[in-house]
Amino acid sequence: ELLTKTFIFDNEEVNCGTDLIFKNDKYAFGVEIGEDLWSINPSSNKLSVNGANLIFNLAACNELVLKHQHRHDLIKVQSSKTLTGYVYVSNNVNESTTDLVFGGSNIIYEAGKLINEGNRFSFDGELIVGDIDVSKLINDRINFMKDVEKDNFRYVYFELGNFNQTLNRKYEKTPFVPTDEKVRKERCEEILNIQSSGLAKRMKHTGINKTVLGLSGGLDSTLALLVIDKANKKLNLDNSNIIAITMPGFGTTDRTYKNALKLAEVYGVTLKEIDIKEASLLHFRDINHNPNIHDVTYENVQARERTQILMDIANKEGGLVVGTGDLSEVALGWSTYNGDHMSMYAVNNSIPKTLVRYLVAHVRDNDERSYEVLKDILDTPISPELLPPDKKGNIIQKTEDKIGPYILHDFFLYHFIRNKATPSKIFELARHTFKDDYSNEEILKWLNVFVKRFFTQQFKRSCMPDSVKVGSVSLSSRSDLKMPSDASYNVWIKDLESIKL
Repeated sequence: ELLTKTFIFDNEEVNCGTDLIFKNDKYAFGVEIGEDLWSINPSSNKLSVNGANLIFNLAACNELVLKHQHRHDLIKVQSSKTLTGYVYVSNNVNESTTDLVFGGSNIIYEAGKLINEGNRFSFDGELIVGDIDVSKLINDRINFMKDVEKDNFRYVYFELGNFNQTLNRKYEKTPFVPTDEKVRKERCEEILNIQSSGLAKRMKHTGINKTVLGLSGGLDSTLALLVIDKANKKLNLDNSNIIAITMPGFGTTDRTYKNALKLAEVYGVTLKEIDIKEASLLHFRDINHNPNIHDVTYENVQARERTQILMDIANKEGGLVVGTGDLSEVALGWSTYNGDHMSMYAVNNSIPKTLVRYLVAHVRDNDERSYEVLKDILDTPISPELLPPDKKGNIIQKTEDKIGPYILHDFFLYHFIRNKATPSKIFELARHTFKDDYSNEEILKWLNVFVKRFFTQQFKRSCMPDSVKVGSVSLSSRSDLKMPSDASYNVWIKDLESIKL
């Protein structure tokens, strides 16, 4: 303990001590020294609890075999626990080497994520730069730093000078998908285990050993089948207990139809084929709808007819209808209310479309029996296939032409929900990340679509089926997104309208 909290330097009183936090209207930082980081209760614990969102560690740390990795682990964990940007700097090899060598570690982390690192063992001084998203850290603390005991800290206020705000940091185009191949494989296997375990537990709880699935030959229903296959293995059930139903309609193409048949054969499921065209035409007559008018009624009649079939067969067979819709569709409301929107248990509801592709590809690369059919499914354009194909039998209704690229929407979704970023901030991040892929006008157009659909489609999420959560982003109205169905998007749209291209 210091005997004094101030000292005189150059005729001015200067604060000193471990209870100091320096702050301005943008951020607050605290300082810890060297081995504070290695202690049982680092100073940064209290600094962060009392408002510091940046920690600077001024160290004189020598190098030993394996010590550098341990140092990294400590900074990674500490920045993650305290939800801080952690800047670590140590002296370099110009120090005395009588007994020790100092490597000059310069490391920047943000909440467990490595932002930048310098080169060690250099005789030259080195400057590294890293962008830390302080607003993200502040938003994260709303959920993870509640009811913590605070101390009597002293705050030193300072003005923030002008500086170049050019964004140097690189953001992942697919934030839900790890870029490292080894990590991605591990992540995919972990996700498939979470999904299948959730379904297996629901089957055990209900005493139901049969599952009913609408198998279209598209990506989402394919992933659902792969999850059911894995759940059956956990429960020692034969795949004949999987009742896969293919339901050709007005927009079904030969390609997806044949892929559905191949999947059923490869995985040994019980396949039923029920053509919905006649039933849909009858319903059109009942409601006095012209079948030549290909509007939302034309599409939704087919989706609801398919759901009715799935539910009724589940009742007849004593089975559980497994939902196929993914997180991207849930966010955009790209489903038919009380049609494919509804099931008895949904296994894909927290899997975004960009991740669905990698999960299916992961199984493809590790299962020779399904390689060819999964490869073709991955190459098929995304479509609900509710409108008739072209004269050559090809898909004419392509989802991404209608609502925008899923790679953009998943990027928007991640930063909107996980990082609680404003639309204008999301636009800046997307503009920076996709500058070689999409124009500013395109990004703004699809971001407007995302915001409007996200708010207007909440009514579908308010009554969504039970579903398994696999990652930090989930839109379940029961736990993760408590949002009224009539919430207004005006504030968010005004923020977008302030953007000047």
